[in-house]
Amino acid sequence: MIEFAWWWAALLWPLPWLVWRLLPAAHPPLVALRLPVLPVTATTRIERHSRLGWRKWMAGLIWTLLVLALMQPQWLGEPVSARNEGREMILAIDLSGSMEIADMEIAGEQVDRLTMVKHVMGDFIARRVGDRLGLILFADTAYVQAPMSYDRDSIKQLLDEAELRLIGERTAIGDAIALSVKRFIAREQSNKIIILLTDGQNTAGNVSPEQALQLAQYHGVKIYAIGVGAEEVIVEGYFGQRRVNPSRDLDEDMLRNLANSTGGEYFRARSTSELEQIYQRLDEFEPIQAESQQRRPQTALFFWPLGLAWAMMLLAGLLPWLLRRFRPAAGGRS
Repeated sequence: MIEFAWWWAALLWPLPWLVWRLLPAAHPPLVALRLPVLPVTATTRIERHSRLGWRKWMAGLIWTLLVLALMQPQWLGEPVSARNEGREMILAIDLSGSMEIADMEIAGEQVDRLTMVKHVMGDFIARRVGDRLGLILFADTAYVQAPMSYDRDSIKQLLDEAELRLIGERTAIGDAIALSVKRFIAREQSNKIIILLTDGQNTAGNVSPEQALQLAQYHGVKIYAIGVGAEEVIVEGYFGQRRVNPSRDLDEDMLRNLANSTGGEYFRARSTSELEQIYQRLDEFEPIQAESQQRRPQTALFFWPLGLAWAMMLLAGLLPWLLRRFRPAAGGRS
């Protein structure tokens, strides 16, 4: 539908008529020398009225178009849901060598830790409607795989394409947190959340977890830390089966301190089902913002009446010249 932003500008439309009606008509100046006036024939009188008539209509139409342009007409499209600003979330995922340990299970099939993380986190990403998500991967160092975006499909695809040992085999947890916080610095008015998922301890990087924690606290960033890995698996050896703890390197105290010190929480994911439950709890702690606000896209239309008014003014200026130009030629042929 069409709507006028400045509808009050329509009050200007009768202004030329009011000026013509209310102001006194201009009189020609007195001259000392009077020349005889030739008699005006009926044909001359008709031509004069005809010229004045179309000029008045042309001027009125041009003025109407200019008033319409001043009223700022705009086309309002169908209502669309507007995202609520204020929630930003970075997913920091561990790609160290230990993430290839196959101590997880999906639908009865044994898989490595990273495959399980991709499977469960894909559903979590799909549910975060209205949130801006970013993806940071880390091992020997940390790097931004996906900047902050509402495009959840792209975030999920980039996570699915992540490969183990791509950036080393160690674990730079401090670097991952520091880089995540850096992405939040320019966003002072948002809920800044880091979901840190790892299966080890800090063994690499230029920033220690303690330094990264101070940085997160200073900028008001909340950390939810998730420790991944089973606590017991049975392996075959030369002397038969034995039970081992594949998560013996997981530094739970450090992860718990990171979370509690920033107002977040530490979770332990020993299986696929536990990680699914953790993400459900995260949905409760950080509820998905409903897209309650609706907006209608606006398309400006003022340039149409404005352009037509300019075209008519150009035509009004050229038309008398064209008539004078071609009238003698037409009379010569007759």
